[in-house]
Amino acid sequence: MRVILREDLANLGKTGDIVKVTDGYARNYLLPRRLAAQATEGNMKQIEHERRSALSRRDKLLKEAGTLRDKLEGVSVTVAKRVGEGERLFGSVTPHDIELALAEEGHKVERKHIRIVEPIRALGVFPVKIALHGGTEANIKVWVVAK
Repeated sequence: MRVILREDLANLGKTGDIVKVTDGYARNYLLPRRLAAQATEGNMKQIEHERRSALSRRDKLLKEAGTLRDKLEGVSVTVAKRVGEGERLFGSVTPHDIELALAEEGHKVERKHIRIVEPIRALGVFPVKIALHGGTEANIKVWVVAK
């Protein structure tokens, strides 16, 4: 059976590709999960329309990510934490702490996008990456100070 993929599948292909699969695989797995549609003329037109709208949506998200990267690039935020002996932190600076500090500065970034390379457990300045849509990254500085 020939089907049109609605989503990227590692073992078959990318969205919009027309592939030939066994009837059982299509009937029992791909079609019920809406991962693919039968390759009829009407479905081909509909899938092409969905693909075009997905591409325009992706382009819009990439443009927004670029503007957000430009805003965030070079931003530095301060996180105040309690310290113990030898200026070591109680715990560490988490993405949640950085998210709150960025929100105070007026930047809305979700904590799941904040990438800390190694745990921050001391006072000082640390580089942190913010992963945005489409592999775009912004670099910020986090100043950790004693509370």
